[in-house]
Amino acid sequence: MIRLLLPVLTAAGLAGCTAAAPPGRVGEPAAPVKLDVIFVATDLEIVNAMLTLASVTRDDVVYDLGCGDGRIVIAAAKEFGARGVGVDLDPQRIREAQANAVRAGVADRVTFRVQDVFDTDIQPATIVTLFLSPELNARLRPKLTSQLKPGSRIVSHRYGIGDWVPERTVTLNVRETRNHIFLWRVP
Repeated sequence: MIRLLLPVLTAAGLAGCTAAAPPGRVGEPAAPVKLDVIFVATDLEIVNAMLTLASVTRDDVVYDLGCGDGRIVIAAAKEFGARGVGVDLDPQRIREAQANAVRAGVADRVTFRVQDVFDTDIQPATIVTLFLSPELNARLRPKLTSQLKPGSRIVSHRYGIGDWVPERTVTLNVRETRNHIFLWRVP
């Protein structure tokens, strides 16, 4: 069972687990974390389509790299019975995700970490979800194919993974915008 981690998010505590600059003098706020992508909440209709395309079950462990407010792993736990791990560099988003998991009643099934996705051990995942950027997705491909077990699924909203041809692509219109969702399986 995965437990909800409630780290003490102090400037000193964050310096070792994010890309943030070391804190200055006592009483000064820590330097803001440099994020590679801005947070854009994924519409819940797209979240459901991503998890459905990945065929999430209660036996799965879903990792969301760049989890934002935690909605994907929370939905995986609440709607599909899976366990989940969300990873994000932004400590404010992780605090929000933890609070959202408590409100949704799934805090015992999900964990959130302030961590760089490139430093995250994803070996326990059976499914990885992404809503990052084309460049980050492409940089993640070697990690995905080396750390995930054969048959593990990867689902990305909006962006592909370099020249890796997806097994399936679903397109849906949400709020007058065409959204592409891609599915790959690790060979």
